[in-house]
Amino acid sequence: MHDVQSSVSLQNWLIAEGLRGVGDVRLVQGLCERLLAAGVQLLRVFLGSDVLHPTKEARALRWRRGTGLVDTDAVRGVNEIPDDAWRASPFYTMLEHGKAELRLKVDDAALADRFPILSDLRQEGATEYVAFLVPLDGMLRFGEVEEIYTSFATDRPGGFRESEIALLRSVMPPLALAVHTQRMGVAGRTLLDTYLGSDAADRILAGNIVRGQAESIRAVIWSSDLANFTRVADEIPADQMLALLNAYAEVVVDAIETRGGDVLKFIGDGILAIFRDDEPFSACGRALEAARAMLTGVDALKARRRAAGLPVTGVTLALHVGEVLYGNYGSATRLDFTVLGPAVNETERIAALSRSIDQPVIMSSAFAVECGPRRRELVSLGRYALRGVARPQELFTFDIEAAATS
Repeated sequence: MHDVQSSVSLQNWLIAEGLRGVGDVRLVQGLCERLLAAGVQLLRVFLGSDVLHPTKEARALRWRRGTGLVDTDAVRGVNEIPDDAWRASPFYTMLEHGKAELRLKVDDAALADRFPILSDLRQEGATEYVAFLVPLDGMLRFGEVEEIYTSFATDRPGGFRESEIALLRSVMPPLALAVHTQRMGVAGRTLLDTYLGSDAADRILAGNIVRGQAESIRAVIWSSDLANFTRVADEIPADQMLALLNAYAEVVVDAIETRGGDVLKFIGDGILAIFRDDEPFSACGRALEAARAMLTGVDALKARRRAAGLPVTGVTLALHVGEVLYGNYGSATRLDFTVLGPAVNETERIAALSRSIDQPVIMSSAFAVECGPRRRELVSLGRYALRGVARPQELFTFDIEAAATS
């Protein structure tokens, strides 16, 4: 018999593991193992919910006795559940009729056409299926994350015992709360990474959230923009403009992040990023590689878009290196985590020259110096006056001839 003590023990375990932040996989795997040990003859278990994520729509955990647990994420626009399949799900019926629980005998012929999952379960030897829906409300609801769906199937002859259903029912609230806690922890970190960059997100989650809290760092500063974007944007509909921005941003951000850079913010059609390293030569080298990858990626993107009859543009880039303040600034209720200082301003001044001197990539003399041996990859563009900078600066770009012979 499954008594109150078993129920309380499982509830306490779920709460404790949830507070430990072990993750949804370990929670569900551990619960299934403990239910088996308690004598519940489980065959299959499912737990799923929508998730708050820029590219993923839902997350599902599927456990089978003897094979363990598999976790899958539904990517937006790729492997979403078709409407007809969703309407044939027991969970759809529960939502439509406001039910928190639904028990189905697998061999009930009258239900087989209504719920195709019963045919699959019957082939696996299951005898009964029970589904639970736990709604999330108030401050626990984020976007489309409104419910936790869970189902259990048994192959015990005759189906679940009433005491087993009571046990499963009793663990649903702590299970849903513990799983939701894990997933919202992941969502918080993911969203901070997405909107602020991984390094800034790590610093904020570590407690760097006080206005004016910043440190002085030496970094390569990357400032890129789309060429002639205003003209292009005036000539195309808003949806095409947004698609163009996304396509070019994906190329630039990928070039930066795969080479260890941190994207700090999008400023209109521009991107501000930094590269850091204990060895300045290394940071400059990674920035150079990112710049080359960006140019290659942009050329490939332009070819694809031209072939599809879509508008194209180019990308301009300025690279500089210097001391910056890295941290929080803003008002008491609205903060930004970014870099500040004269070096950032100088980078923007250099970027503004791209059109007048017709160069997609421009680098400062300070950057060229810290490139070390890779300085041979660059060629001087001459000295230029920068607005707000007292003395003219020598600027550089990639040496096309050096690249051709290397």
